[in-house]
Amino acid sequence: MTTVTVVFPALNEEGVVGRTISQVPIKKIEELGVKVEILVVDNASDDNTSGEAKKAGARVVLEEKRGYGNAYQRGFNEAVGDIIVMLDADGTYPAEEIPQFIKPLLEDKADFVIGSRLKGNIQPGAMPALHRYIGNPFLTGVLNLLFKAGISDSHCGMRAFTKEAFHKMNLKAPGMEFASEMVIEAARKKLKIVEVPIEYRARGGGKPKLSSFEDGWRHLRFMMLYSPAKLFTIPGMLLTFLGLLIVFLLSQGPFSFGSLVFYIHPMIFGNFLVLVGLQILFLGVFSGVYSAAKGITDPDRVTRLVMKYSSLERELILGFGLFVLGLLAASNIVYVWIESGFDNLFELRNAIAASTVMFVGIQLMFSAIFLSLLLLDKSEDL
Repeated sequence: MTTVTVVFPALNEEGVVGRTISQVPIKKIEELGVKVEILVVDNASDDNTSGEAKKAGARVVLEEKRGYGNAYQRGFNEAVGDIIVMLDADGTYPAEEIPQFIKPLLEDKADFVIGSRLKGNIQPGAMPALHRYIGNPFLTGVLNLLFKAGISDSHCGMRAFTKEAFHKMNLKAPGMEFASEMVIEAARKKLKIVEVPIEYRARGGGKPKLSSFEDGWRHLRFMMLYSPAKLFTIPGMLLTFLGLLIVFLLSQGPFSFGSLVFYIHPMIFGNFLVLVGLQILFLGVFSGVYSAAKGITDPDRVTRLVMKYSSLERELILGFGLFVLGLLAASNIVYVWIESGFDNLFELRNAIAASTVMFVGIQLMFSAIFLSLLLLDKSEDL
């Protein structure tokens, strides 16, 4: 017989966790032909959370490493159920709706079910306006844009999924970003995702664990680590290429397009594009390598090539060669100035081109050093 495990992470939820557990509709769930296990993960509470949970009939395990992700991962690994349901211990989510989350999984219509507070009903005082109208829609929009999840409320904490789906998801995040990681992994692994509109309620007690700006930034930072190519590497490459094209095309002289003449000012702008583009490009490379090296994500094609073929010596030589080339061009400008008797110079285009080459060289050298630090423990089988 299929077993459903309802997992509650709990940190100092004395006075509310027992009441929340009692709201789980065990009989209605069992009417679906399944067994029910209630599992509470005590995330190193300082109060009687564990005792209250046991008294309410839950099996309790202790996770001493605090963090939303740490608590849930411990619970998922301890769960005996073929289906796992996620539910907060503070009474904010409607436990009576658990059967609606389980049915799509039992009927093989979904691998991953997530609630939607925004499509359901949010009780007064349950969600701050900042979260409801700005933070949650923005972060959900970014996640959908990058990972094509197609959901309306990526941070809803009421979810259900099969044990098989859990094993497919590569979950590692220790903190609140775990909520985003689950949806990202579900989308990346092509799991069938179903949304269920729910009611969201005010907390039953205890202190809120969410920090609006800090946790919001952690979610956004995590998504950036998960998708460095789309956010940084590709845009950086395009900006750098466009900037170099402008600089070296105009270093040959003015460029005319009909009645329009492009020269020094567009050349300066091209130099700016190179500076910005390289910074964005290497930020993407560093993010991808760091994410892969830490096991957060699997390396994409670009990251895999960088990790496999990156050579500190080769990149230092290339960077130093470009710097010397630019320095020679700059030295020629100084020579022209001396030959003219220190008269007015008209070498601006050459100065821009030389400074661009020198900057690219310097950027390559320092980026190579930083990249080599990230790759100290790289795997030989990449």
